[in-house]
Amino acid sequence: MKVLGIESSCDETGVAVFEGRRGVLAQALHTQVDLHAVYGGVVPELASRDHIRLLPVLVRQTLREAGLDIADLDAIAYTAGPGLAGALLVGASVAEAMALAAGIPALPVHHLEGHLLSPLLSDEPPAFPFVALLVSGGHTQLMRVADVGDYELLGETLDDAAGEAFDKTAKILGLGYPGGPQLAALAMRGEAGRFNLPRPMLHSGNFDFSFSGLKTAVLNVASKPDWRMEYQADLAASFQQAVVDVLAAKAMAALERTGLRSLVVAGGVGANRALRGKLDAAAAEIGARVHYPAPELCTDNGVMIAFAGAQRLMRGERPSAEQAINVRPRWPLGELVRPSAGRFAASP
Repeated sequence: MKVLGIESSCDETGVAVFEGRRGVLAQALHTQVDLHAVYGGVVPELASRDHIRLLPVLVRQTLREAGLDIADLDAIAYTAGPGLAGALLVGASVAEAMALAAGIPALPVHHLEGHLLSPLLSDEPPAFPFVALLVSGGHTQLMRVADVGDYELLGETLDDAAGEAFDKTAKILGLGYPGGPQLAALAMRGEAGRFNLPRPMLHSGNFDFSFSGLKTAVLNVASKPDWRMEYQADLAASFQQAVVDVLAAKAMAALERTGLRSLVVAGGVGANRALRGKLDAAAAEIGARVHYPAPELCTDNGVMIAFAGAQRLMRGERPSAEQAINVRPRWPLGELVRPSAGRFAASP
């Protein structure tokens, strides 16, 4: 079963072909970092225009590298949400049009489900069930994953997600776009114990998160009269350590509460080296194991969308026969149902 995946939820244009037995046949990815850097953040209209410009090119390139034509595909999967409305519409329009022309299904895929399942592509994939820590952009969630489509939400962020807190804190420290990776690089040169920052909701007794107050604490430190730029790396390290401590503590508590011993970490923040080190050490203490996607699959990409679509198809799910170009910029992951139901509960 050959599935073409299209990802266009934000500022990456990703295309890939996944085949059930052979894995990833080809992929292409374009990032818009340089396009948005001058504005200090993603400009939705520019993102959509860039997807329009590049998506047809990347689709042709990917199919050529895979040695396939559109007629050789069994389905086309595309990100239908959550994300920027205009950017999502570009990917959905291309996918639905190609599927209609080829007479094959077009499957709307949840962006976070793509991230969630991406560690299954690793050399040593986790077995179901497992706990998943999703730390992608504006999302920070803990899930119990029993199978593809069988997800139980354990907790989520009540305000700023970890990724948002990284980006906003980077702006406070005067770093450029994208802020998260730059802050993480700066933190490697700092002393994490210099500033005593809060660990929000660390002892809340549940699995929810809150990072808005932590961001404000950084702002308060950087606004003091005695603040000096030579402390910048130390403040970045102190902030990063606070986020890592909370994420690791909540993830370990989720493993203990569920009785599971496999943790999957997915999303852009999952590439953070400090977080990986803390999680690996904490998991080893309780006899658990942490699974990560390959570094190139931590960011948005077409591979995870093609794979998620293929997994749905291989479990007998079929999209609605109605051809429609609909997207959901806001689409709670918890609305997805078990594969045994035979359909998407919240199909866009």
